[in-house]
Amino acid sequence: MSMYMPGATAVGITFDGGVVFASEKRIAYGNFLVSKTTKKTFTLTDKVGTSVAGLVADMQILVLQIKALAKIRKMELKRDVPQNSIAKMMSNMMYERRFFPLLTQVIVGGVVGKPTIYTLDPLGSVLPDEYAAVGTGAEMALGVLDHQFKENMSEKDATDLAIKSVKAATMRDSFSGDGIDVLVITKQGAKEFTEKL
Repeated sequence: MSMYMPGATAVGITFDGGVVFASEKRIAYGNFLVSKTTKKTFTLTDKVGTSVAGLVADMQILVLQIKALAKIRKMELKRDVPQNSIAKMMSNMMYERRFFPLLTQVIVGGVVGKPTIYTLDPLGSVLPDEYAAVGTGAEMALGVLDHQFKENMSEKDATDLAIKSVKAATMRDSFSGDGIDVLVITKQGAKEFTEKL
């Protein structure tokens, strides 16, 4: 990764009844710490959310455009838009820009039907998974997730694991740190909170 490409760590985990996303709050370019309060975890609809890593402007514009498209699609369908449809919308948008890509990696998921998450790269590849990590701290986060993830975890266990995996990344990745934003989505709705490091 280029010296002036911002780093980040974002994770997504499915559990019995929902999905949880977590991301740290730091933005650093090279050896300069730009922000300690950047939001990288977002709700896209009432039942679908995302966690992103990469260039801040690219992640913000992607989230804004997908939120708008999801609202339009919900009005057309007159029902909740499933997470695989939102992942495909993101994929189409990212692939259309493949010659001048949005420099962001995305985890998107939700609970329209069975809880699922998808990982997208900057060119729009869509990869389904039960848990995922993206960004410069992904290797450290996956080291924790690979070892401790279990199918059908409880909401508390999945949330604790998401926080633990991002904390592990912040310990070794100098581009990640300064607190953790957590988003939990279940059929009852979405809730967000911030965990201090």
